[in-house]
Amino acid sequence: MAGLPLDQVRTLLAAVDEGTFEAAAEALHVTPSAVSQRIKALEQRTGRVLLLRTKPVRLTASGEVVVRFGRQLARLEQDAGAELGLGDALGPATLPIAVNADSLATWFLPALAEAAADRGILFDLHRDDEDHTAALLRQGRVMAAVTSSPQAVQGCSVRALGRMRYRARAAPRFAARWIADRPLREALPAAPVIVFDRKDELQDRFLRGLAPRQARAATRARHYMPSSEAYLDAVAAGLGWGMIPDLQAGPHLAAGTLVELAARRPIDVPLYWQQWKLDSPDLAAVADAVGRAAARELSPTATAKATATAKATPTAG
Repeated sequence: MAGLPLDQVRTLLAAVDEGTFEAAAEALHVTPSAVSQRIKALEQRTGRVLLLRTKPVRLTASGEVVVRFGRQLARLEQDAGAELGLGDALGPATLPIAVNADSLATWFLPALAEAAADRGILFDLHRDDEDHTAALLRQGRVMAAVTSSPQAVQGCSVRALGRMRYRARAAPRFAARWIADRPLREALPAAPVIVFDRKDELQDRFLRGLAPRQARAATRARHYMPSSEAYLDAVAAGLGWGMIPDLQAGPHLAAGTLVELAARRPIDVPLYWQQWKLDSPDLAAVADAVGRAAARELSPTATAKATATAKATPTAG
């Protein structure tokens, strides 16, 4: 890998980040033809196809390996430059991070603001479902991710952040119309539901726990709202019911624009921080800030609660 021409590797990174050869050329201040030639030369040197020429471009498995190498190399170059006092010449550091929409809308941004204020870091955020952000790590598109997976991606470290707690909620008039005095397990599967996108299985998971047979058999009207803020507003407006994080629901519950449908049936989504194993001060600073923000806002994981209980319990003797 050390023999790969760095200008070709950087060109591959630009194509992946920008999505097209034309956009990569603009970012690198070269022609699209130069981008194409560099990537072709890199493919010839590795003897493998690295990129599928779609719009946007897509990495092959071999391309993912080269992108991970290139991004790690760029990160180390940035850190070394900062230690040598060459930060101004290299420009501010940019960290690509994957995060789920609900974290982004609630507790995550203050952590980034803290790290940016301390170290002047820039962020390239990739939003995806927490069940899918780990894939962006494997592809080399990001260097860190908030994910629901406790299994470390190869080359990454993992730490527990805590749990986001969700509960089924709806607008009062929606609940009066669709549920009224009927048992929830009978009424809810047939009521309109709001989901974030086609990767969002949280509402179906709730229904399976509530009424397994009805949840499989019912045909439900679905609204898709691919924005955490719009999702909350849509539920409060009465378009459908949905699983709302406790971190978002407070003001609406106080104002009476949301009601609980099953307050004793929460769903907890565990969240983890995964990052590449790099000795990078910027990456470490972001990880620490994210850990502090999560400790303030998220419910502790079962492991953390057990540890805290053990510490608080006096031993015999």
